[in-house]
Amino acid sequence: MRTLGDRIKYLREMKNIIQKDLAAMSGLTVVQLSRYETNDRKPDPESLRRLADALDTSGDYLLGRTNDPAPLNQRETNMSFYGGPDKYSKDEIEEMEAALLRYREMKKRAVDQAEKNS
Repeated sequence: MRTLGDRIKYLREMKNIIQKDLAAMSGLTVVQLSRYETNDRKPDPESLRRLADALDTSGDYLLGRTNDPAPLNQRETNMSFYGGPDKYSKDEIEEMEAALLRYREMKKRAVDQAEKNS
């Protein structure tokens, strides 16, 4: 099983980022990042969050709680979970389109109201 340091290094290398750049992106020193990658030290929660953000992954992936490095927001919005567009019924498509139209109308009203109030 990959360690936290292995996962940080793996993603950094997969994204072709050098340690110096990842350290800058995550507000760390190169020495801190190097120690994390070699498992000499463990990042505090805030550093872990910044590393996950910089590597566009989840803290769960870095901590070994999942083997999927995709960020949670990408996994949650993957519509193929529902069978994908080829599996949608005509009724489902109509309902999704109606919901999208309602959402867009609500959003437009909110923007108009905010402009009116400013």
